[in-house]
Amino acid sequence: MHPPGADTVLVRHGDLNTKSNTVKRYMLDFLLENLEAVLADRSVAGDVEGNWNRPLIHTTEDAVEAAAAAAADVFGVVSTSPAIVVEADLETICDALAETANARYDGGSFAVDATRADKRLPFTSEDVARQGGTAIWEAIQDDFAPEVDLENPDLTFGVEVRDEAAYVYLDRLEGPGGLPLRSQAPMVALVSGGIDSPVAAYEMMRRGSPVIPVYVSLGDYGGPDHEARAIETIRSLSRYAPNVDLSVYRVPGGETVSLLAETMEEGRMLSLRRFFYRIAEQIAEEHDASGIVTGEAIGQKSSQTAQNVGVTSRATRLPIHRPLLTRDKQEIVAQAREIGTYRDSTINAGCNRIAPDRAETNALLERLLEVEPDDLFERAEAAAANAERIEL
Repeated sequence: MHPPGADTVLVRHGDLNTKSNTVKRYMLDFLLENLEAVLADRSVAGDVEGNWNRPLIHTTEDAVEAAAAAAADVFGVVSTSPAIVVEADLETICDALAETANARYDGGSFAVDATRADKRLPFTSEDVARQGGTAIWEAIQDDFAPEVDLENPDLTFGVEVRDEAAYVYLDRLEGPGGLPLRSQAPMVALVSGGIDSPVAAYEMMRRGSPVIPVYVSLGDYGGPDHEARAIETIRSLSRYAPNVDLSVYRVPGGETVSLLAETMEEGRMLSLRRFFYRIAEQIAEEHDASGIVTGEAIGQKSSQTAQNVGVTSRATRLPIHRPLLTRDKQEIVAQAREIGTYRDSTINAGCNRIAPDRAETNALLERLLEVEPDDLFERAEAAAANAERIEL
């Protein structure tokens, strides 16, 4: 819902304000470009204005809610609001609040949430809340029995007063926060198409790093459905980053997967993960990527016990980033639903057949090296060299 005549989207960012002016300008430029890209990708009309603390999107009333929703998907954005713009004058603000109340209030409790950025103005945010609330009350009292509730109102009238203007709004759409995409170094993201790995890739993107998705084909232990769900989950992520190439590297790993399944029992899944890491390292070197991203969480699977994570991590020289490390499964599933990757992640692909009957939960690297193929890393390097890039 928006005030009548709203044709502007107020865009709020968070972590950018903790940076030096030089770094903030660098990151703000990425944020503005990303906002423009998302609007264009979703065919939403709007011109982005790069104000230092509150970027704006100028659009039409018909498109203002779609523009606010699109901007709320951009990494680095804390929240957005469709708003009307008025002079930073107390009487003008109160008139705008009264007009908005006449058009949008339909009963129940209300409150005014006001902030004032420019301390030089001759009124405070408390003045805006108090006098604005009075203006709203007087505008609606003949037709309703209004009630003020500052704790849990049915309708909140928002006002942001800045040095150049005041913005009146009704809705605040929550964004992902974080940092603008492309403001950090790229990372290789190992994606299986399961629930966890796309969420981990999303979280790394939320902190500003573009991801280079890598899917390792399991051959007979995976199949077309296994691959399809990996591709589709990345396609779902691409809507958050239409100006970033999220083409997926498909790496042929079936021969090595079969070898591990036929020759190893305990430790099989750890050697498989070491195989994946070494593949990711090879592709990272091609792209000057700074690390590897996985969806691992401590203790979620036998290969992800604290001991086993320590063993598998030693397969690569690159840091392995695990954004979900301390998350419970329920939290990960909830986020997958929220970001739109859950449905494709739950296609039944049958890849659990690779898991052994007896799982290793407390591995020692020395013991693992005795039983895994001596040429495991050579196999990984050869597989990476034969990777095929799939454009979305």
